Amino acid sequence: MKTLYGIQYLRAFAALAVVVFHAAEKSGEHFAIGAAGVDVFFVISGFIMWVISERRPMTPQGFLLDRIRRIAPSYWLVTAVMIVGAVAGLFPNLQLTGAHVLASLFFVPMISPSNGEIWPVLVQGWTLNFEIFFYVLFAGALFLPRNWRLIFLSAAFGGFFLIGLFLRPTSPALYTYTRPIILEFLGGVFLAELWLRRWIAGTSLGLACIGASLSGFAAIFLIGADFNEAICGPLAMALVYGMVSLEADGSIGRVPVLTYLGDASYSIYLWHTLAISVIVKAAGMVGLSTAVTVVAAVIGGTILGAAAYELVEKPLKKLLSRTGPKQGALARRPL
Repeated sequence: MKTLYGIQYLRAFAALAVVVFHAAEKSGEHFAIGAAGVDVFFVISGFIMWVISERRPMTPQGFLLDRIRRIAPSYWLVTAVMIVGAVAGLFPNLQLTGAHVLASLFFVPMISPSNGEIWPVLVQGWTLNFEIFFYVLFAGALFLPRNWRLIFLSAAFGGFFLIGLFLRPTSPALYTYTRPIILEFLGGVFLAELWLRRWIAGTSLGLACIGASLSGFAAIFLIGADFNEAICGPLAMALVYGMVSLEADGSIGRVPVLTYLGDASYSIYLWHTLAISVIVKAAGMVGLSTAVTVVAAVIGGTILGAAAYELVEKPLKKLLSRTGPKQGALARRPL
């Protein structure tokens, strides 16, 4: 299956936005809008899963097994590093309990004993709790005929959203699964359906969608406005729709560096905070300026993620692919 380079580039930019967000946060600066990279990831995830299911027949069980093989091993390894580091005293603010560790490993939302937030041991793993939730619902849709799947997903996500809206659950799991951010996956599915039906914008409208999205994100950053998934979700959808529209018109070519960063985006997302923590601490000891610290942390986090991609993710993928079905190029990345 043909690789969508526009999607690859969005993965790269979304991962880098999150890296800058964490580097700035650790350095005492602010780049909160970088967290919106997660919204882009969620829309892309819905888009990719729907296209894969259309282009390649799969069973619900096979789909779930493939997804777990792709996201879990690297995540478990980084979580293990965090646990070992906490036991060794390298992360003094990280408190461990057996229940929280198990919940983290098995993607169950639980309140962290370290800070009272619904976060796993590896903080950025909170997004994987949503991914697994999406995968489970998507696997349920695969039991149905093709023409019922979109209806099922719409009803399921809409139902969970309404539960959260009206009942306001307080349990960590139900609170997580009823947050409005889950609708971003559904938004990606709808965009994929439009793309498959060739109901896409031309070059001009595609550029307008991208411009409007980037302008919206930039405005949020420049004026320091509050934002949430109600704002970032539609902006992320406009960005993805614009990119795939340009791709359909042949307006997007292959840029090796961005393609590689898109491939490595999952590892960058998982590993970057380890490098950022070390670099920020070292920078403080030698008295580097904040701006230099942020740049060094972004570069270090990206390099560590790329190294993990080469040394961990790719070998694991090769090893595990021997026991599972092969995927098309479009489905190379787990997020």
